[in-house]
Amino acid sequence: MIEVNGLSKSYGPHHAVRDLNFKIDKGEVVGFLGPNGAGKTTSMKIITGYMAPTSGQVKVAGYDVFEDPVEVKKRIGYLPETPPVYGDMSVKDYLRFVARLKGVGSSDLDSKLEDALKKTHLQEVQGRLIQNLSKGFRQRVGIAQAIVSNPEVLILDEPTVGLDPKQVAEIRELINQLKGQHTIVLSTHILSEVQATCEKVIIINQGKIVAQDSLTGLSRRMSGSQRLTVKVRRNFEQLSTELAEQDGVVHVEKAKMKQQLYVDLTGEEDQIEAVASYIVKNDYGLIELQSQDLSLEDIFLKLTSDDLPENHEKESKEELLEKSQKNFEGRV
Repeated sequence: MIEVNGLSKSYGPHHAVRDLNFKIDKGEVVGFLGPNGAGKTTSMKIITGYMAPTSGQVKVAGYDVFEDPVEVKKRIGYLPETPPVYGDMSVKDYLRFVARLKGVGSSDLDSKLEDALKKTHLQEVQGRLIQNLSKGFRQRVGIAQAIVSNPEVLILDEPTVGLDPKQVAEIRELINQLKGQHTIVLSTHILSEVQATCEKVIIINQGKIVAQDSLTGLSRRMSGSQRLTVKVRRNFEQLSTELAEQDGVVHVEKAKMKQQLYVDLTGEEDQIEAVASYIVKNDYGLIELQSQDLSLEDIFLKLTSDDLPENHEKESKEELLEKSQKNFEGRV
């Protein structure tokens, strides 16, 4: 449904996105995940035809975004980070205006308006001015304008930014209700949003893709990098320094609890035993040693953190990217 090949965008010496390559199949719900400034919004603007790339190609449903922009726009509903709504129009009048702009015929206009209002639960406020609605309702209006023409693809850029917890939950539920009816790309930096709504994730950092796979597949591969929780009785600071120098140890982090460490390993079978033996042999007083699964937050931080020691960070990211790309190409 969406094919991106060699996509790059530069502003002088600054590279907003660099050589992006990915494919999204029909009906998938994909989280486009990355920290602020990673290049998510730039990528979404290019895919929707609102911005030209420096190089590369984007196709939607087989149509080139820049050679056949009208055909592409017929198939895309786009919600930018700031909803493109007119405050002095009523909800229904605004949606009718957008539907006509998108080429919805007179015979289908009323039915598609009612469908968009129903899906976004806006029937009760359809006669009210948009400027008098809460931010959560204005966000719903933004989603309604994206789906009013019943497009094949929905691009949602930070759809819950600035909302309170109740409004966030409502928007997530709405996105879940749209599953199966559209191919959905959800651009966000909020990890819980991806876990709640998406089946697949593409992680971007500093303009480059650092991982792409299903949530379960990514977690399974990343579990090769194991995390241990270690608690000792004494010489906590010294142990932290010494473990960081051991073979197979990628990163050592002090936990919030006193005398407790998080130890990330590269994943060899005998490494847990080696860590335990080192602690016992050197009389640190081992109280607890526990292996834990990596959450999406752990994965995200591993792939986007700039705080890891330089030698380990470079090796870890390159190895993880290679694993991710090979696995993804095999699945495609």
